[in-house]
Amino acid sequence: MSDHSLSDIPSQPIVFFGTSQFAVRCLGELHKGGVHIAGVVTAPDRPAGRGRKLSKSPVKRYSLENGLPLAQPERLKSPDFLELLRVWNPALQVVVAFRMLPEVVWNFPPMGTINLHASLLPAYRGAAPIQWAIINGETQTGVTTFRLRHEIDTGDLIGRRVVNIEPNADAGALHDLLLEAGAPLLLEGVCEVLKGTARFEPQTPDARTEYLHAPKLRPETGRIDWNARALEVHNLVRGLAPTPGAYTLCKRDPMKVLRTRRMDGGPALSAGQTRLIDGDWLVGCADGLLVIEQVQPAGSRVMSAQEFLRGHPEMGASILGSSED
Repeated sequence: MSDHSLSDIPSQPIVFFGTSQFAVRCLGELHKGGVHIAGVVTAPDRPAGRGRKLSKSPVKRYSLENGLPLAQPERLKSPDFLELLRVWNPALQVVVAFRMLPEVVWNFPPMGTINLHASLLPAYRGAAPIQWAIINGETQTGVTTFRLRHEIDTGDLIGRRVVNIEPNADAGALHDLLLEAGAPLLLEGVCEVLKGTARFEPQTPDARTEYLHAPKLRPETGRIDWNARALEVHNLVRGLAPTPGAYTLCKRDPMKVLRTRRMDGGPALSAGQTRLIDGDWLVGCADGLLVIEQVQPAGSRVMSAQEFLRGHPEMGASILGSSED
């Protein structure tokens, strides 16, 4: 719950930009907190699923359910959309999990546009901060509110909250923790900016954060190299779970590996070599073993390693990651 009462909330209007479930939680915090939302901007409906039916974004569904004015522009620079912004006349704009805004849009309100980012800026600027923090083995991350400027994720800071990363937490679990920390932080930042009490601080990258980036995830990002250290593979798996998933080759076909655990001791296995021992599906890495606990074979559903091996017992002693399987 936020520390702000309804009487504390400034009356100036804002416009909210967002699409995902992450954005919905933030929009809901602002809406229920009493912020005057003049309009909501989300992505156009897109075909989805086997039937390719048009699908509404989570933000659109929330807006319709709560009677919030809604726009879905294909082009953010279109004259019609810019005219709508003039009608809405926001004092401030808020963007969460949305595409990049052109300057004519983010610089439109007199108070500018603020963003919620899922890292402790200036660390992990970019499109996938949650995933890269786990892949890189971080033990802490957090959420940051800041004001937009030309260069991505470089604007002046408003507020930050630290979130611990548990040793075996995956990206899905961390996403939820960051969301619970980020939504009230965003409400707090919006109120401070509207009241004129926000203290903007320039970002100052240090020798470490200068090199911590969060670029867009690409298919090759998820390819498991069993020649890497066991901890590195484990972090890659949990950093990409539940989606898009790290993957390896299994009988020439890609198979997602969605959950692993580290194992001390055990037999000496070469990189990618597997062995089934006492119900554990072991795989060799550069410096030790991992236990594969959950997989998703190509064209199939998510299943436990034991369930997969019941249908493919020959994989209990095989080589993963090789096109020669």
